[in-house]
Amino acid sequence: MLKVKGTSPRAMARAMAILPVTVFAATNDRHTTTVPPLKQDDLSLYSVPQQKLRYEEPEAGQLEESVATLRKLVEPYAAWWQDTYSRVKPKIQGVVQLSSDTYAFLKNPPKDLYPRVGIIGFTGILGLFLARGSRIKRIVYPAGLMALSASLYFPEKTAALVKSTGESVYDCAVQSYSVVEKMLSPESKTKNNDSETKR
Repeated sequence: MLKVKGTSPRAMARAMAILPVTVFAATNDRHTTTVPPLKQDDLSLYSVPQQKLRYEEPEAGQLEESVATLRKLVEPYAAWWQDTYSRVKPKIQGVVQLSSDTYAFLKNPPKDLYPRVGIIGFTGILGLFLARGSRIKRIVYPAGLMALSASLYFPEKTAALVKSTGESVYDCAVQSYSVVEKMLSPESKTKNNDSETKR
């Protein structure tokens, strides 16, 4: 037996038991009969009896039951939160985009922007001083004076705003006029009465 320094014979025997070893049998030349090789199924060591296995669900423990109960309690709130988040997310992204655009604009403003904004603000304060008395004047005077001074400094934008506002007001007026005309027209009333009597 091979000995290695510092190992006991017992440890060496254990190591040899783990290692795969090939063993050759000695043969006699007189008896040269060939034995047919055994199949793996023929050996009892390798035969596995057929068993009918079925899966059984393990019983839920106390921790699993408490987690399931917690999930059922939290589920409506989670669904509400996801719905609210999906509705609020585009608005938040719009506000972030507007603030970044405003920051970029104010970082590199056009010429004479700050004096113009100062004068427009001053006209608003002047409108507050002039609007003594009713609350309507306190709203109308500052807003009107600020709009007037802004239209003097930014005429192109004011013209575009007035044009779009005028078109939308005109469309609303036409639609409301057609609705009122349909309601008050005597022909429509008689047609409605005739159709009801025919039924």
